[in-house]
Amino acid sequence: MDKNNNIESKIIISKKELRALLIHEFLLGHKVTEATKNICSTMGKGIISTRTVRRWFSRFKNGDFEHNDLSRSGRPSEINIDDLKRLIEEDPRLNTRYLAEQLGCSHITISRNLKELGKTWKYGAWIPHQLSKFQLQQRINVCIELLTFRRNQEWLHNLITGDEKWILYVNYKYKRQWLGAEQKGRETPKKEINTKKIMLSVWWNIRGVVHWELLPDDATMTAHLYCQQLDQVAGKLRGKQTKIYYLHDNAKPHIAKLTCKKLLELGWTVLPHPR
Repeated sequence: MDKNNNIESKIIISKKELRALLIHEFLLGHKVTEATKNICSTMGKGIISTRTVRRWFSRFKNGDFEHNDLSRSGRPSEINIDDLKRLIEEDPRLNTRYLAEQLGCSHITISRNLKELGKTWKYGAWIPHQLSKFQLQQRINVCIELLTFRRNQEWLHNLITGDEKWILYVNYKYKRQWLGAEQKGRETPKKEINTKKIMLSVWWNIRGVVHWELLPDDATMTAHLYCQQLDQVAGKLRGKQTKIYYLHDNAKPHIAKLTCKKLLELGWTVLPHPR
C-alpha cells in the first residue's frame, strides 16, 4: 500500500487534466468533499483543495465546462528579467514599487525575481565627498610620512587632535540598494549641511576628550576665535604633558598666519594633513 502511494505521489498532472477529473467527478454527481477525497487518493495527497473543487463545481453548475482559467485583471506575474537587470544596473537604489511601475507588474513579483537573482536590499557606504586621483595620492603620501615619523607608538600619547563639527537638527538618510552577494554598494556623498544646526568644537587625545565647546548661534569660526580655543586647550594640558604633537585639518582658520604664529608660541609640533 505504501509502495503504491509513493508511486502515486510522483504522478505529474497538468491543470487541464486535473480539471477533466473534476468534470468527471461532477458528472458522477459526487459532492465537493467526496470529489476532493477521490482525486487526492488517486493522484496524490494535497494535489487539490476542497476550496478549489467547490469553485470549479460552481462553474460547472452554471454550464461552464471550459478547462482554462478565467482571464483575471491585475498585473502579470512574469516579467522580462533582462529589463529588470538593466534597470538595477543603471541605478541600484530603485525600490520595488518604482521597478514594478516601470515593468508593469506587482512589487511582490519584483521582490521575488530580485531574490532569485541573488540581490539583497543593503545600504551603501557614506563618504565625506568624492576624491580626485591627486587627493587620493596626497593621502597616501601623508600616511607614509606619518608612519615613518616615529618608529614606536610612545609619541601617540602626546598626540592631540581637534576639529569642528556641525550638529544637525535632522539626520541624514540614504537608500538601500539591490546588491549581489559579493557586490559593494554605490557610495553616497553626504548632502549639503542643513541650515538648522549648531557647531561643536572638540579636542581629544589617546585618553579621551581634552576640551569641547559649542559656538553661539551667531558666531562663526575665525582664526582669532580658533587661537582663543587653542589657549584653552593648552591651559588644560599644562603640567600633564610637555611635548605635544598637534594634528588638525587645513580649514582656513587652522592655516591662517595668526594660527601658525599661535602654534609656534605654544611650541606644538604640527603634523601633516592632506588637503
